[in-house]
Amino acid sequence: MDTNTILNDASARMQKALDHLDEELLNVRAGKATPNVLNGVMVDYFGSQVPVSGAASVTVPDARTILIQPWDKNMIRPIEKAIIDSNIGLTPSNNGEQIRLSIPPLTEERRKELVKQVRAEAETARISLRNARRDAVEAFKKAVKEGMPEDESKDGETRTQKLLEKYAKTLDEAIARKEKEIMTV
Repeated sequence: MDTNTILNDASARMQKALDHLDEELLNVRAGKATPNVLNGVMVDYFGSQVPVSGAASVTVPDARTILIQPWDKNMIRPIEKAIIDSNIGLTPSNNGEQIRLSIPPLTEERRKELVKQVRAEAETARISLRNARRDAVEAFKKAVKEGMPEDESKDGETRTQKLLEKYAKTLDEAIARKEKEIMTV
């Protein structure tokens, strides 16, 4: 294996960890209405489990409201039940035509819980970054045994560390932005 292959693999794994973190951060609601809050909510739609957005139109008419308009009126009850069962912390209200979710303002305590949740997600991403670095360093050590010059291997390990630092900096910036968003009243 050559240096570029190992570094490209490590870089791809690190980028994947950051992409996953971004997805997870979208699911953390920061007091503003966003359809992403419903991403993990699955509803039984004619015998198969689909996300709410697969059984209804999900819109955000204002900063504190999510409006769910089922394509089939018979789906109001199952969607409502799925939201309640999902523990996303929102209580649906329906008028027979659509379901309205009101996003309550966050309390200081809830904001701190969300920041803890964000930091836990960040730590998981950091572990993934470090694992990618570790695997790349091991690949360089294995490549030395297979004939790669030792100075090329050491250079590759140094470049891998720089790659990790670059991705870690990006991760820290994303977390800082999300924490600021959460703590802004």
